[in-house]
Amino acid sequence: MAFGDKTNERPGVRSHVRHARVSAYKAREVLDLIRGEPYGRASEILEFSERGVARIIKKCLDSAIANAENNAGQPAEELFVSACYADEGPTLKRWRPRARGRAMRIRKRTCHITVIVSRYTPAQLTQLRAQDAQAGRVRTSSSAAEARRRRVERSRVLEAERKVTEEAEEHDHDHDHDGQPHDHEGHEHDHDHGHDHEGHDHEDHDDDADDVDDTGPYGPGSAEPFEDGSGPDGFDIKGNADSMLYHVPGSRYYNATKAEVYFATVEDAEAAGFAAPGAAAQSDTDGDDAEEGAE
Repeated sequence: MAFGDKTNERPGVRSHVRHARVSAYKAREVLDLIRGEPYGRASEILEFSERGVARIIKKCLDSAIANAENNAGQPAEELFVSACYADEGPTLKRWRPRARGRAMRIRKRTCHITVIVSRYTPAQLTQLRAQDAQAGRVRTSSSAAEARRRRVERSRVLEAERKVTEEAEEHDHDHDHDGQPHDHEGHEHDHDHGHDHEGHDHEDHDDDADDVDDTGPYGPGSAEPFEDGSGPDGFDIKGNADSMLYHVPGSRYYNATKAEVYFATVEDAEAAGFAAPGAAAQSDTDGDDAEEGAE
């Protein structure tokens, strides 16, 4: 009884996928489709296969071709899948609850996939090219190999661009850290300037208050109220423009009166035409008595 070569002794360049999360039975169904096929044809079969494991096997095939090109110096156009197989891996045990307190076992299968590629002999290559020329076909191995080379080159370019971008970002980040002390100094400088401006604003405000003291809305000794309704220092007498009455601190209606103007002294209020609440009532009574005497 003759036996073939052992799996670890078969000639060719190989690639492995360990612990693939798929059963060996499903992987073998796809591996049977590409066994003995040239690289271009095998790549097309895996590309258009509807099985999910085909993507894993295609990566394994591309890895084997890359090993043959880089390590053995063999062109991808002259390679074919000489052997491919899937061995069972460890099985993960899980449980699913069922009715009446029972539990059903779930087996999550894994497998180890191996793809081996070998190089055609010169005689085989000549025969294949003659067959293709007679049938008017163009071999797809060269196009598949060229597409794979373009993908590899594009990946290398993207990786180089990513490294350049990361180095530029690190360089900018270092510059930002170096410039932070200068920024703090500039901030302190601006802060000092801000304080200087605030001091000037206070001085301007004091000058405006002096101007208000000299030329108020009702002449000297009068001042307009602030936004909160309070008056300047030294202006305690409230004046109401509607009634033309003034109220001194401590009087009956002082706190209930909304001041439209403040006066420094009673003389300033009376000079502006304002009168005390009692004086206005007394003047009205005197006017009525005079009219009755005249009658």
